[in-house]
Amino acid sequence: MDTILDPINDIVNIEIELFLEALYQKYGYDFRNYGRAHIKRRLLHRMKLSKMESISSMQHELLYDQDFFNLILKDFSINVTEMFRDPLFYKLLREEIIPILKTYPFIKIWHAGCSSGEEVYSMAILLKEEGLYDRAQIYATDFNTNILRKAKEGIYPINKIKEFTQNYQRSGGTKSFSDYYMAKYESVIFDNDLKKNIVFAEHNLVSDNSFAEVHLLICRNVLIYFNKDLQNQVIRLLTSSILPGGFLCLGTKETIRFSKNNDCYSVVSENEKIFKKKLKPDPNCN
Repeated sequence: MDTILDPINDIVNIEIELFLEALYQKYGYDFRNYGRAHIKRRLLHRMKLSKMESISSMQHELLYDQDFFNLILKDFSINVTEMFRDPLFYKLLREEIIPILKTYPFIKIWHAGCSSGEEVYSMAILLKEEGLYDRAQIYATDFNTNILRKAKEGIYPINKIKEFTQNYQRSGGTKSFSDYYMAKYESVIFDNDLKKNIVFAEHNLVSDNSFAEVHLLICRNVLIYFNKDLQNQVIRLLTSSILPGGFLCLGTKETIRFSKNNDCYSVVSENEKIFKKKLKPDPNCN
């Protein structure tokens, strides 16, 4: 049977390639190796909202309108997150990983792709309850400066608190979740004590070098938006940032199994996607 060609779809795909190249050339943000399905969905959604006829029309707008670029950057950002997301992951951290981290005099933790900060504050709460916060440094990074600003503020809609509280309780929380925030009007703001050992900083996993050498690196639900080559590139970057004996935590739909750095790790939990970097890894792991 002859292959049925779809010339309209082919043209759209060409437009997407040109759009991403223009975005990179003009602004330096490289989305060329992001998964095409995600990019295509976001661009078609923006085209509909903007009432434009084609992605080529959007490309012209991108090149000449900074505000439109900001919209595209927001569209491409991955901001689906919540406090104590996947509670069993945090329960496993509390029960199996934290006791190991307690053996160090000082620990460094990197949340790569921290989005609006909910999981960063979750980690801060966990460390406080385990008596480890005062000898910990948390780095929270994202490429989107606007979403980082929101993360620094630590202000979230009050209608999310019921869900956050349930997650906290299921994760093994030992106190009342309300101890950690103050409600005001339709929002809650998290305690400044949770922020004192957190450094929020702009960092792009696609184009920047390693941010820090850490004992625990959390990069959850980011790799799923990359193609295979970019996944390998980013996993290599993450691996070089983890000290021997340190831990890498990915999202539930992510894995290092098929990556070139797979042999650098032993599996702590396949279900919760927690991996331990070997104490004497292959030289290619650094």
